[in-house]
Amino acid sequence: MAVVNSNFELNIVSFNMKGFHQGFSGVSELVEQCKPDLFIPQEHWLTSDRLYMFDKFFSGYFNVGSSAMSKIIEKGMLRGRLGGVTVLINNSLRMVTQTIHCDERYVVIKIANYLFVYVYLPCVGTCDRTMICDDILDDICAWYERFADGELLIAGDFNVDLDNVADACDRNIC
Repeated sequence: MAVVNSNFELNIVSFNMKGFHQGFSGVSELVEQCKPDLFIPQEHWLTSDRLYMFDKFFSGYFNVGSSAMSKIIEKGMLRGRLGGVTVLINNSLRMVTQTIHCDERYVVIKIANYLFVYVYLPCVGTCDRTMICDDILDDICAWYERFADGELLIAGDFNVDLDNVADACDRNIC
């Protein structure tokens, strides 16, 4: 996806890795072919102490992100979706990039005149899903109000089936 306005253009690519080691070759190929400004690797499944692997293997990019794996590992055996958000940003954008907020469900980054939000919403069946989504969306709105001097871009894994009205209307807004 290319996002353009009169001042700036961003080339953004997103890819579901289904685990760092499983998706590494796909990410490498996409980075080489598309040369994106922002690369959004979904479901990397790395612990916080292993996020450095993005920096190590993709030296043309710097990594802004976090992992939800630590909390899950503390609970015992790994089950279900693991969360965490990471954005790889081309080194050429370092001087116009500011990290605004980063936690296990979303990251907010200001790049030139864009406020970029990458979000990982809980999947259907997650306990307190509606409350989690409400909290995340409220937080994103607050960040946008605070940094509303540019364009807003939201991307990510929304974990919603738009063909299923009940799933898409979980917040009773339809």
